Amino acid sequence: MRITFALLALLLSLPVAAAQLNLELGERTRHWQTAELLAHPQARDIDVPADVAYKRPMHYRAVPLAVLLEGVQPGEHLQAIALDGFAAEMPAAPLLANGPAQAWLAVEDSAKPWPALGKDKATAGPFYLVWTNPKASAIRPEQWPFQIATIRRLAAVEQRFPALLPEASLASDDPVRQGFALYQQNCMACHRLNGAGDAQFGPDLNRPYNPTEYFQPAFLRKYIRDPQSLRQWSQAKMPGFAESVLSEKELDALLAYLAHMSKRKG
Repeated sequence: MRITFALLALLLSLPVAAAQLNLELGERTRHWQTAELLAHPQARDIDVPADVAYKRPMHYRAVPLAVLLEGVQPGEHLQAIALDGFAAEMPAAPLLANGPAQAWLAVEDSAKPWPALGKDKATAGPFYLVWTNPKASAIRPEQWPFQIATIRRLAAVEQRFPALLPEASLASDDPVRQGFALYQQNCMACHRLNGAGDAQFGPDLNRPYNPTEYFQPAFLRKYIRDPQSLRQWSQAKMPGFAESVLSEKELDALLAYLAHMSKRKG
């Protein structure tokens, strides 16, 4: 155990190495090296007043993400895959927009590494999707994936993972359908459901049991709002979802979707 911790400490103390960003955009694949992105003609210095990962103002060298997504159309769907298996599902339209919110790929310079995300943790690099003016377009925390290794174009979630779909007969304005959209935005980056999804980070939310089956309703809401208030565990990675991120009405819809899917484990 001492050797393991010593090795971890050594690895964390080593300089940040240059990295490669993989873009898999259908028939077009491109690999960008750190140095290439830092020297990109449209790279610039940006300030992020309320950084999601670091929870403080940050300054980055970054490239507008849209210029790297050549050929991608607003109606298409992308996925950012992190080094640890976090897989963020992202509709392309906000990433391609010039405003009011704008998406940037922040690039970590190995000569000037970013701060660690916490004790015994790495930085948010090598590549981090950050936003300027995010509140103007209601950008959520889950739309700030960090430690990105690959961005790829995929079919929409509904096509790739039919096991996630609620009952087809539900009305278009049923809260369960809104809950499904919120599940994709807030939960799918870390969890699978019915074995469906690309994430390799958190447990399945329906098999063998759905959290609505083993949590009392009040405690499940408390857990989603602040996991550490219910289970204090130093290794826990699930973030809390404050009302500023997930309103009470949205949380109701998300829980309605989970409860609905507890009866759809086929």
